[in-house]
Amino acid sequence: MAKHLELTARKVDTLGTGFHADGGNLYLRVKDTGARSWVFRYQASGKVRELGIGSKDDRTLAKARELAAKMRTALADGKDPAELLNRRDTKAMTFADYAAELIETKRSGWRNAKHAAQWTTTLEQYAQPTIGSKPPAEITLADVKAILLPMWATKTETATRLRQRIEAVLAYAAVTEKAHGRYNPAGWKNNLDQVLPKPSKVTKRINHAAASYTDLPGIMSALRGKDFISAYCLRFIILTAARSGEGRGALWSEIDLTAKTWTIPAARMKAEKEHRVPLCDEAIQILTKMQEWRLENAEFVFRGERGGLLSDVAVNKTLHSIAPDVTVHGFRSSFRMWGAETTAYPSAVLEAALAHVNTNQVEAAYQRSDLFERRRELMQAWGNYCGSKGNVIQLVQSA
Repeated sequence: MAKHLELTARKVDTLGTGFHADGGNLYLRVKDTGARSWVFRYQASGKVRELGIGSKDDRTLAKARELAAKMRTALADGKDPAELLNRRDTKAMTFADYAAELIETKRSGWRNAKHAAQWTTTLEQYAQPTIGSKPPAEITLADVKAILLPMWATKTETATRLRQRIEAVLAYAAVTEKAHGRYNPAGWKNNLDQVLPKPSKVTKRINHAAASYTDLPGIMSALRGKDFISAYCLRFIILTAARSGEGRGALWSEIDLTAKTWTIPAARMKAEKEHRVPLCDEAIQILTKMQEWRLENAEFVFRGERGGLLSDVAVNKTLHSIAPDVTVHGFRSSFRMWGAETTAYPSAVLEAALAHVNTNQVEAAYQRSDLFERRRELMQAWGNYCGSKGNVIQLVQSA
């Protein structure tokens, strides 16, 4: 004789507040708010346990009964019925589904939200129109070639990163589907390296346009005539030989005005290693000015709109109003050339000031000091040079 079931579709929609049995461990919970959800109730180790198995809107009565039946079978087999809630049909998962999952799993380990946005943008723009709706197991070498070939020679850096991201998504899918060892058509070694030229063979390295160090005093003089935050920030970046993002992202918590030191945490450094920057006299003057302009509880030294991060667009616009043919990053090269050609500071001190990683493993093993005191002398000398008269250069007229 069939088991009598208590609920009907009408009852599910109309029953009042309470806990209503359907039979077979299945219950409908109706809250005071009117929210209706399914509960699987059972005994384990002498205790009554409840598992929420979805709302009435997400799972019909028939689907709730179907799931409850599977859970009862799991109980009879000595298994945990909760495991059924964590299962999903991986056969229905597409490349786009796995890409979204992988980005979420990696998000907490990335230094900023921009990285996640870059992953999302490149995959959505270039990969998903071709393979986004495909199950990973069905993606072929021909699919990957169709994505990469049109851009390999013209957008080599983007294509290289895209290939790496496609490979990562497919690897993640294989692990999730317990298909270890499955062929990854986006892999490079002994795969795409046989059909695509090396990135270094099809693209030339483009250096950031740098101002001659002889022009720096003139550029700095022009910047001192601009009384707004992006100009102060650009001066600070030049004086500290920092990267644009490091300078724009400087926080008051990183600054020690008494010790005249800016300590950039590893999470904000390209090499992911803490970097201490000695601050010259002019850099301290800039920070003092920024203190006067500081908003209450503002974290950024050089605040942008509403106290947030100052944009690179604002800093670039300020620079190009003076020197249109150079880049902010190029000032690091200007600093390096000035140090090499006009000072007696060793290369190791200059490289440490730029927070460059020593690629010579033998030297790196012995060079354990960050040469901070030597760098303090160096950065003050650089500050003094930037404050000198230097060469007279033709600057763009301010609007």
